[in-house]
Amino acid sequence: MRTTQIFAASTLYGVATLAAAIDSGCFPPADRRLLLISNNAPAPEISPALDTMPGFAQLRGRFDGVLSWNDTIAPFHPGGWSPRPDDVPLWERQLRVLWNLSDDRIELALESIQVNPAQAVAQIFPDAPLTVYADGLMTYGPTRNKLDPLIGTRVRRVLHLDLVPDLTPLLLGEFGVPSETVPTAAFVKTVGELAAAEAEFGPDSDGSEPVALLLGQYLSALSILTPAQEEELHLRMLRGAAARGHGRIVFKPHPSAPPAWSRELAREAESLGVQLTVLERPLLAEVLYERLSPALVVGCFSTALLTASTFYGIPVARVGTELLLDRLAPYQNSNRVPVTIADALLPPLEPGPAPEVDLAGLLPAVGYAMQPELRPDLRDAAERYLAGSLDAHTWRYFKRRRLTALGLPGAIPSQLGFIPRNATVRRVARRVRGVVRRGA
Repeated sequence: MRTTQIFAASTLYGVATLAAAIDSGCFPPADRRLLLISNNAPAPEISPALDTMPGFAQLRGRFDGVLSWNDTIAPFHPGGWSPRPDDVPLWERQLRVLWNLSDDRIELALESIQVNPAQAVAQIFPDAPLTVYADGLMTYGPTRNKLDPLIGTRVRRVLHLDLVPDLTPLLLGEFGVPSETVPTAAFVKTVGELAAAEAEFGPDSDGSEPVALLLGQYLSALSILTPAQEEELHLRMLRGAAARGHGRIVFKPHPSAPPAWSRELAREAESLGVQLTVLERPLLAEVLYERLSPALVVGCFSTALLTASTFYGIPVARVGTELLLDRLAPYQNSNRVPVTIADALLPPLEPGPAPEVDLAGLLPAVGYAMQPELRPDLRDAAERYLAGSLDAHTWRYFKRRRLTALGLPGAIPSQLGFIPRNATVRRVARRVRGVVRRGA
């Protein structure tokens, strides 16, 4: 029987991860390898498709064919569509004909298994064994949603980049799924191919002056920060890099971020007397590491901060993680683990203390507090950490109300537990705050 492997991807970073995994033998031989691309942008009709992005041609050769999930399920959106249970056999027969799969044995490699389109693809091929691959810091956090056992029990492994060596991912741990790393050398080699093929490159890379690279994110789109707060975050990156003596700064904005933010950065750069280049092309940050050899990379909690530090040995600095830890809501927000890792592991850009944190002990505690029903096995580890490691610094990773709800160390004393829910106490507290403000 012929074996066909189908690799689903929605980003160039994901395709690069898959290419590195294939090159290093992480997948067994197969008769065919098909890449199933998906455009998950809010309006995919006006967003560039993955196979049109710079660098895709260098990765295309690892696959025998490229399929479009958007075209397959049109006019539905990949993030919002899944087959009705009764229609699954019909969809499988349809795709086997449409994709020329015949009676092939199917193996699937999927990303973000908790949501569509990965769940939809897994449902349509109910007999296919699954590899979940992950290229970001969320791998180290717990599964964000309860997964159907008919899908979860089919996952054979979590394949991920070794962003934090010796740290074990929590993803899919409720099913006992083992993790496996993609060799770092293979990923760096793949990025090198993309960098070598990049002919049109904005900033010159003659090495005449060290470059500081700023990584923009679009957190206001996720309602984590307001647009004004995010703009100020980017300005803090610029000011901090300038304060460290960097006169040449490159800003890589998020592809969906408004142009007005870059204009404000340009005005601030002029006032600081530094040279600012804003990148227009949607290049991977790792390609910039290859082409620019930056002396410093600054960001909030981007995965690219860890690839810079771990894979390329480039100095990095974080900005705004303490604000993010406070603003993330609910506590279960899946961005909490990436923010926690960046805050605990990376040095701050601005002057200030950077206490050492036991990340291996911290993450199981955070993971349990996020998903206690999915990961009850982490409770003992959480209790040990909280009982022995809560201090003025590590409190930022937890919320007292959350610890109280779970009966963990650090909770509000039981005799005071009524206060957060007591309307009279809250009303009096508001009046007291008002009097204090007026007095000031």
